[in-house]
Amino acid sequence: MADISAPTPRVEVSLKKAGKPSDDKVHTWPFLVRSEFLCMIFTMIFLLFWSLLVDAPLEEPANPGRTPNPSKAPWYFLGLQEILVFFDPWHAGVVAPTFIIVGLMVIPYIDINTKGNGYYTFKERKYEILTFLFGFQVLWVSTVIIGTFLRGPGWNWFWPWEPWDAHKVEAMTNQDLPYLVGFRDYWTSAAFGGGLVVLYFVVGTVLMYWWVVWLKGRDFMQRWGLVRFGLTSFLFLNMLAIVVKMVMRSAFNIKYIMVTPWLNI
Repeated sequence: MADISAPTPRVEVSLKKAGKPSDDKVHTWPFLVRSEFLCMIFTMIFLLFWSLLVDAPLEEPANPGRTPNPSKAPWYFLGLQEILVFFDPWHAGVVAPTFIIVGLMVIPYIDINTKGNGYYTFKERKYEILTFLFGFQVLWVSTVIIGTFLRGPGWNWFWPWEPWDAHKVEAMTNQDLPYLVGFRDYWTSAAFGGGLVVLYFVVGTVLMYWWVVWLKGRDFMQRWGLVRFGLTSFLFLNMLAIVVKMVMRSAFNIKYIMVTPWLNI
C-alpha cells in the first residue's frame, strides 16, 4: 500500500523550481564554539612546548650606568619608535595613536556598506580591506620590521649585511620646508607651513569627494552623508600623511612643514 504522506517527485521538483532555500546553516553553539575551543587548546599546547624548548632572547639585567646602543623598545612598540624619528614627539606619541584608536572605534558608524555583513570577502569589501592592509601592513608592520632589523647604533640605518658601527654618524642636513623655500621670518614661516597643512587637507578632501562620486555615484554620497565622509576623509588623509612625511624626510631631508613654539607639524 502506497504512503500518501510522502511527497511525489513532481512536488519535490516544483519546490526546487520555486527557489525554496536549503537549510545549509549551522548553529554557533556547539559547532563553531567547539571548533574555536579546540583550536585554542591546540595553540596553547604548541606555545607551551615551544616555550619549554626555546629560550627567550633575554639580555643581561638592566644597568642604570650603561645605556645600550641602540636602545630599542619591545618589538610591538618599535613601529611607534620608528615613527618618532620622522615626527614631533607629541604627534607620533599622542596624536597618531589617538587617531588610530578613534578610527577603529568609529568604523561601525561610518561604514554603510551592507554587503558582506558577517563575512569579509574581497569582492564585497575590497576598499575596506585595502584600507586596513595599507594602515596595518604598510604603516605598522613595515615600521616594526625596520626598527627591528634595520636600525643599529645611534638609530642609524644598517642593511642586514652591514656590520654595526657604533661610530657611524649621519650628516645632519635636515631642514624645515619654509626655510628651504626661503622664509626666514619666524611668524611668516609658521603661516606658510600652516597654510600648506590646511591646503593638503582641503585638496585631499575635494579629490577624495570626487573620487567617491565617480566610483560610487552621487546617491551613495547622499546616503553616506557629509559628516561620515568628512570624518573618513580626515582619518584617511592623516594616515596617508604619515607616508608622505616619511618620504619627504628620507628623500628630501625635510624635517618639519610647520614650526611653532608649541608644536611642530
